[in-house]
Amino acid sequence: MALFSRKDKYIRINPNRSTVQATPQTKPEVPDELFDKCPSCKKTIYQKDLGEAKTCPFCSYNFRISAKERITLLVDENSFDELFTGIETANPLNFPGYKEKLDDTRQKTGLDEAVLTGTAHIHGQKVALGIMDANFIMASMGTVVGEKITRLFEMAKEKNLPVVLFTASGGARMQEGIMSLMQMAKISAAVKQHSNAGLFYLTVLTDPTTGGVTASFAMEGDVILAEPQTLVGFAGRRVIENTVRETLPDDFQKAEFLLEHGFVDKIVKRQDLRDTIGLLLKLHGGVV
Repeated sequence: MALFSRKDKYIRINPNRSTVQATPQTKPEVPDELFDKCPSCKKTIYQKDLGEAKTCPFCSYNFRISAKERITLLVDENSFDELFTGIETANPLNFPGYKEKLDDTRQKTGLDEAVLTGTAHIHGQKVALGIMDANFIMASMGTVVGEKITRLFEMAKEKNLPVVLFTASGGARMQEGIMSLMQMAKISAAVKQHSNAGLFYLTVLTDPTTGGVTASFAMEGDVILAEPQTLVGFAGRRVIENTVRETLPDDFQKAEFLLEHGFVDKIVKRQDLRDTIGLLLKLHGGVV
């Protein structure tokens, strides 16, 4: 790394003086976005080595990706049709600065809310698709998120479509209080009606899936997949340790721990999700 700290000098002649001055040369700069550090194995990774799927080449850790990036990896080309846009929260608590925060986040992410919903084709099979995006206020579950996912299940029931839902959330959105928590029951009721119609529901847990999302629709799928090393849980690790007065295992609340204890059906690498989901849709009577 000595190359980046070397202070070479070059000679500059000052026309107003007879002396020669030495001027330090500008240090070479390394762009901040050139390298990433893996949160799991702590190794430094050249950005281009992450690939389109953004997975660590050393430990297969999945970096967080946006909903739009996931669509590119998952669905048949140009098959995604977005639905249920333009729904706005009533800000039930009149929370100070909430509207401004939403406007700013919409501008930064290009999303209207923390979940992207619509229809798409995966290996030629039509699905109702929902993707939660942690870049939007940590994909917290507010009234609009609840409404969009509920409408997705209702539309899927009406059109006899399977539902594929990618979950990611920090939990309920505190700016909406009890109205946020009510979305757990609201979505679960729609999931039940979809199930009663004999339709397939697949959930894919992505990092992190926590709080009220885990306690409701994230764990209600007919088949539950997860990406490697995904954090899945309800309360935080420190809260649980302080409650039970015990030190939890290092892998507690990781997808691998949940698989071992029967809460997840299969852990699938991000690069393999498209083919795996396509196969499951076919086995459960996919719609063309």
